[in-house]
Amino acid sequence: MPSDTDFDIIVYGASGFTGRLVAEYLNRQYPGQETLKWAMAGRSLDKLAAVRDEMGLPSDTPLVAANSDDPASLTQMCQSAKVILTTVGPYALYGEGLVAACAQTGTDYVDLCGEPIWMRQMIDAYGEAAKQSGARIVFSCGFDSIPTDLGIFYLQDEAQKKFGKTLPRVKGRVRKMQGTFSGGTAASLKASMAAIQKDPSLMQYMMNPFALAPGFEGAKQPKGTSPEFDETLNMWITPFIMAAINTKNAHRSNYLLGTPYGKDFAYDEMMVTGPGEEGKAMAEMMASVNPLGEEGGPKPGEGPSKEERENGFFDILYVGLGPDGERLDVAVTGDKDPGYGSTSKMLSESAICLITDCTDTPGGIWTTAPAMGHKLIKRLVDNAGLTFTVET
Repeated sequence: MPSDTDFDIIVYGASGFTGRLVAEYLNRQYPGQETLKWAMAGRSLDKLAAVRDEMGLPSDTPLVAANSDDPASLTQMCQSAKVILTTVGPYALYGEGLVAACAQTGTDYVDLCGEPIWMRQMIDAYGEAAKQSGARIVFSCGFDSIPTDLGIFYLQDEAQKKFGKTLPRVKGRVRKMQGTFSGGTAASLKASMAAIQKDPSLMQYMMNPFALAPGFEGAKQPKGTSPEFDETLNMWITPFIMAAINTKNAHRSNYLLGTPYGKDFAYDEMMVTGPGEEGKAMAEMMASVNPLGEEGGPKPGEGPSKEERENGFFDILYVGLGPDGERLDVAVTGDKDPGYGSTSKMLSESAICLITDCTDTPGGIWTTAPAMGHKLIKRLVDNAGLTFTVET
């Protein structure tokens, strides 16, 4: 990261829906500019000032102008911060210039990306440059994919303590979740689909569980694409829309850590709908519905109300299974709606953790577990309303 900077964190996209939540969180959790120097960034200083005043943030909260269409402005922004926290998506449309600028200037970077095609393209294009400059670029620091990535990491560490080894089969099972999607999430999915229509060869990155671990090919993975009965839980389960990105990030972490979960590590992620015929009917019904909605859904910049965010939550069970009957269950929970209330806190703490607790992490393109591991888990538990609990 640049050694002489004006700010610890610049929140790029601070006038957008999630960017505002991040700014609110930083102001509430780290008031004043003494302990943490941070700024709001976006295309228009006037709009940023209006948003700052509308949210009731201190009038001296610094503002920075930067535009994804103007590479010089991105470079200048990167040179003035230790870490850029970006909520400006879809990243496939607006993200590459900032990754390039961070990789070039050695500036750290965190985002909440759930776009595996774009992430693989960035790994191929800028991974080596980030290693050379010392930039730590960490994708997917929100609900995609922190609960999964750190949940598996935590489970495997506990398994090592209990059994003296890691467990090659892990099942991610969303037990409870309340929350809504914003327009940004829908726009990211549409951008990925548009990229595939333009270049059908990109579909390989969506279909390959190891797409984010170039050069590594592990065991055949469970599909998780249709309702089924899970005999481990005695419950019906149904596909989970975030599995396509979360599974890939889990395999990237295993790869970057040196395959401590095993070269035959297998992981799938699905939602629990319940036991018996009722659970089966619910699983089949949910599998037939697109949770992001069709045309007429939320637009980018829209999202759940404050009440919806406050009343939201998530509870995900990670079940580790070994070849000799070993089993270890770990639950990861969050106290706000997953996509926005919890994500804004996870993203903020990831940025802070990277620059304050993980100075030894070398440059490169990372996932959260190998980049920050237990240090980030501690921050999330202490500050962001998450829990990591062994249940068996």
